[in-house]
Amino acid sequence: MYPTFMTSPLKEVYDLLYRAWGPQHWWPGRTRFEVIVGAILTQNTAWTNVEKAIRVMKANRALVPIAIYKAGDKDVASWIRPAGYFNVKARRLKAFVEMLYTDFNGDLNHLFRLETEALRDKLLSVNGIGPETADSILLYAAKRPVFVVDAYTMRFMSRHGWLSLKASYDDAVRLMTASLPKDVDVYNEYHALIVNLGKEYCRPTPRCEECPLKPFLPSGRPILC
Repeated sequence: MYPTFMTSPLKEVYDLLYRAWGPQHWWPGRTRFEVIVGAILTQNTAWTNVEKAIRVMKANRALVPIAIYKAGDKDVASWIRPAGYFNVKARRLKAFVEMLYTDFNGDLNHLFRLETEALRDKLLSVNGIGPETADSILLYAAKRPVFVVDAYTMRFMSRHGWLSLKASYDDAVRLMTASLPKDVDVYNEYHALIVNLGKEYCRPTPRCEECPLKPFLPSGRPILC
């Protein structure tokens, strides 16, 4: 049975999306490090491309921190080429593992012993890791109750008039978490449902007539597009 402890309108949003699609089983990573790699590689690309890159990394036994730490930038870039922007993302992966080895002896357990705020600051100190990527790592790899806001979240919230177009990332986080229990599983499922909403219905050109959230739209149309 899906949770029903959130307050309006976010409670109804969650309920409608969950009833429509059920559990999303997200994030699709077998290890914490695979989740971290995916969070970095998914920047500015589709997840299907990330999956291709991860398969190449697995084939080269490169989906462990030590492999990336010892490899040169060109080798890392060749492994992750399917994810796009491979030279930039190779440097970001290298920056992460260099931080891991320099400050934590290559041990994710050691890194994840940090308190949530300190861990977030440490992640944000890595070149190429911004708030969304850091929060994805916190929620999905470190299992911290941190809500991940992405472009899909900003889009559907603004279209319904619940979030200003000028709102910042932090503004959106505060709005999304104000009425939610501080719970990893809820944040995980909700974010995944929003991603599906953005892919299937709340697109740049929205499909409002078929959207599960149509009841919330004045006259069935978005406020802002």
